[in-house]
Amino acid sequence: MEYTHCIWDFNGTILDDIDAGVGAVNALLAQRGLPVLENREAYRRVFGFPVRSYYEKLGFDFSREPYEVVAPLWVAEYQKRVGKSGLFDDVRETIERFRERGIHQILLSATERSMLRGQTDDLGISACFDEILGLDTIHAHSKCELAAQWRRENPQAKAFFLGDTDHDAEAATAAGADCFLIAGGHQTLEKLKATDAPVFCSRREACDYILKTSGEKEK
Repeated sequence: MEYTHCIWDFNGTILDDIDAGVGAVNALLAQRGLPVLENREAYRRVFGFPVRSYYEKLGFDFSREPYEVVAPLWVAEYQKRVGKSGLFDDVRETIERFRERGIHQILLSATERSMLRGQTDDLGISACFDEILGLDTIHAHSKCELAAQWRRENPQAKAFFLGDTDHDAEAATAAGADCFLIAGGHQTLEKLKATDAPVFCSRREACDYILKTSGEKEK
């Protein structure tokens, strides 16, 4: 059957906020005398979920400074920078093409829900989604339970998930959805390929493939 729902990740898939993420974590690293990340690619090589483990790889010592203290400090640094971030240039086109096919579009993110809604409002894209689903804390532990809850509430949906990290592949499994990953977000191409999900260079390329294969399934 043809797909009925698209579940979008937000950060790194819709919003090009990689520089904001790098700048925020580098500010915290510098304040603690830890080595900073040189560039986007260095960041992509280390970033992952759970975020706590990512911080530990960078040298944060949570026995001395609890993760629950560091997390809001990162959010504050990120908020200083994210206003300069914009949509990837093919996001609106892709959303419109899915809409024309009659595919319902869900936004599902590890971002705290009020922060997420504020960002989508600022970007003028809130109305593009049937649902906007975020976490209830800023600690970004995992969105898999959120994805599983969505599946329980939508048992008949024929869904696919669009994301930019290996955690999105895990969330897709939890949502009972096919997974398609897009390079150029928060992780390296090598990490994405290791998931065995199809990987594309852009949302446009992924959309071409999804709509073509969805039409073939329908036939």
